Amino acid sequence: MKRVLITGGAGFLGSHLCERLLNDGHEVLCLDNYFTGAKSNIYHLLENKNFELIRHDIVEPFYAEVDEIYNLACPASPIHYQSNPIKTMKTSFYGAMNMLGLAKRTNAKILQASTSEVYGDPNVHPQKENYWGNVNPIGIRSCYDEGKRAAETLFFDFHRQNQVRIKIIRIFNTYGPRMNPEDGRVVSNFIVQALRGEDITIYGDGTQTRSFQYVDNLVEAMVRMMNTSEDVTGPINTGNPDEFTMLELAQKVIELTESKSKLIFMPLPSDDPQQRKPDISLAKEKLEGWYPDVNLESGLIKTIDYFKSII
Repeated sequence: MKRVLITGGAGFLGSHLCERLLNDGHEVLCLDNYFTGAKSNIYHLLENKNFELIRHDIVEPFYAEVDEIYNLACPASPIHYQSNPIKTMKTSFYGAMNMLGLAKRTNAKILQASTSEVYGDPNVHPQKENYWGNVNPIGIRSCYDEGKRAAETLFFDFHRQNQVRIKIIRIFNTYGPRMNPEDGRVVSNFIVQALRGEDITIYGDGTQTRSFQYVDNLVEAMVRMMNTSEDVTGPINTGNPDEFTMLELAQKVIELTESKSKLIFMPLPSDDPQQRKPDISLAKEKLEGWYPDVNLESGLIKTIDYFKSII
């Protein structure tokens, strides 16, 4: 049994990771300030004797004795991270600093949930880990993009200067049950609009692409990454290389929900990437043959069933 700290543990991704690690027999400390997380995501875990829920904002230092840290705390949808951009930047930077300090003190391994947003609006397609990105440092998305890039810098400096045992994954678009229906992400937006019979909003002309990874595949990648040998620091891309346009995604959601929703088109937000597709060669090599085996239709069916239960 390991004692594992998960920041952002009551969020969409964090709650699935808490569940997985408890099922693997570990003791889990779930830290969350509920900025975007919700107690409802982890209610079913509260009776587990190996689960502890703590309300805390990682912008402030936290002290505990732990073996591993998964640093997931940070709003990840544009609506939420742009609502308080300074707070987003502080969470990315000070939060990483505080968790790295804890890892240094306890000699814990620490995993940073970074993001494909570090690649910005990429000039290289698909994106490999050695691509440095094309990021606007002063745009409306910069608080998140540059915050995550700064966190990666901190992780490697703590590793080089203090020998902290680090792991970094770059997460591409992920979806599944427990997504916030109001978080503004494309999968949840389309599903909620379709289930409500509302028009489905497409920004731009709908030809921009994304690659969608089901949450179970991401959790598996995170656990495998944490268990790699100490020379494997990352960053490593985790995502599904199957690429879809926004029009294809909208049509698939309408088909699976049997909705009569129509498509409407709105202007593309500033700095919104035109293409996003991971090269996962390194993940397949380093993560014991990991591969995202849940295809888009299968994952959407499970996600639609979840949203039907809460709407």
